[in-house]
Parts: sequence; structure tokens; C-alpha cells
Amino acid sequence: MKKLTRFFLTTGEISEFAGRYFREAWFPPYEIQELLKQCFLIGNKSFALVSITGLIMGIVLTLQTRPTLIEFGAVSMMPSMVGIAIVREIGPVLTALICAGKIGSGIGAELASMKVTEQIDAMEVSGANPFKYLVITRVTATTIMIPILVVLSDIISLSGSALVEYLKGGVSFELYFSKVFEYLQFGDLLPSVIKSFFFGFAIGIIGCYKGYTSTRGTEGVGRTANEAVVIASMLVFILDFIAVLVSDIFYEL
Repeated sequence: MKKLTRFFLTTGEISEFAGRYFREAWFPPYEIQELLKQCFLIGNKSFALVSITGLIMGIVLTLQTRPTLIEFGAVSMMPSMVGIAIVREIGPVLTALICAGKIGSGIGAELASMKVTEQIDAMEVSGANPFKYLVITRVTATTIMIPILVVLSDIISLSGSALVEYLKGGVSFELYFSKVFEYLQFGDLLPSVIKSFFFGFAIGIIGCYKGYTSTRGTEGVGRTANEAVVIASMLVFILDFIAVLVSDIFYEL
């Protein structure tokens, strides 16, 4: 019962924290320089991990699927099948989970350490608005950069799949990608990009909330990073489930 009560209290606090973001994000001062800095840090520090994961994902998916398609005489469908699977679902979700682990924990630990060392309190005393400088910039940066990382991951994943097809079946890169785009529709790309924005916002808001409200001194920094990863990852799955339901209803209409 206590865990259930705590769950609803935490959900309400996160919702209130997100509401404060929307209330304050539209009004000056705008911390543009800090926003650009956070966009660079988030994109630059995550690109290598996302790229390697995307490349391996494309290679492994093709290697595992190819024998089955050969057995049924449908190996020619490999580019379209892998392209739709990566763009629709695997690319956005896997990239968001990686970013939840790396970016979410990083933001949570950074703000938690500032909280326990009273740097946030010092900013408030000096007349600055730490919420705008620390929270709004980071949440906005994750909302912007996660979709970009998702698109890059999709491209690299498809390139890895194309490499396997080139080495195993002699399919040229040009032919592979022409088959991918022959079956891939705008309706496949748009929902994945839209839900990537929600993934980015969720990762940013959870990381900032856990860090901004951290307690128990230095002990809370590690706990905050861990909780930020767990909650952000669960939220990614929930948002993906909702997005799939909405997309299914849209396709039926």
C-alpha cells in the first residue's frame, strides 16, 4: 500500500514538475547559449554509443533473419522487412533506452550533485532562476537531440544491414536502399519521429526531476542516477505502447 501511495505521489510530482516546465519555458530570459551547449554535449557524447549500437543492431538483425527468409524463398524481402522494423520500432526504442541510461543518469547525477552542494540554492539567492538555466535547457536539449540521434541510428542500422546483404548476397547498396524506400512510406517515418520527441522529453524531465529534488546528501546522487534510468526506461516503454495503439487506430481509420 505504501509503494502504491508513493507511486501516485511521485507521478503527481513529476506531472507538476513538467507543468512548471511548460509554464516557464515560453517566457524570458531565454538561456540560448546554455541550450546550445547542452544540445552539443548530449548529441556529441551519445553519438558514438548510439552509432555502434545501431550498426550492430542492423548487422545482427539481418544475419539472424536471412537464413529463415532463404528457407522460405523470400530473401528479396529482406531490405523492406529490416527497413520497416528498424524505422518503426527498433531504432526509436533502442536509441531512447540507450539515451535513458546515458543521458538520463548523467543529468540526474549532475543536478543531484549541485543540489547537495547547495549550488542550486546559491543561484536562487543570487537572483538567478536555476530552473530556467538548469532544467529548461536540458529538457529542451533532450527533446531536440533524441529524434536526431534516432534518425542517425536508423541510417547506420540500415547501412549495417546493407553491408551484410552486400557481402552475403551480392546486393549493391544502391539496390538495397531503393528496395527499402520502395516499401517504406511516410506514414512509417512520421510516427517514429513524433514519438522520439516524447521519448526525449520524458528522459530529460525525469533526469531533471530526480536531480533537482535529490535529498540525503552525497548518498542521494547515486540513488538519483539509478532511479532516473529506471523511471525513464519504463516511461519510454509506456509511451511506445501508447504510440503503437494510436498508430493502429490511425491506420484503421
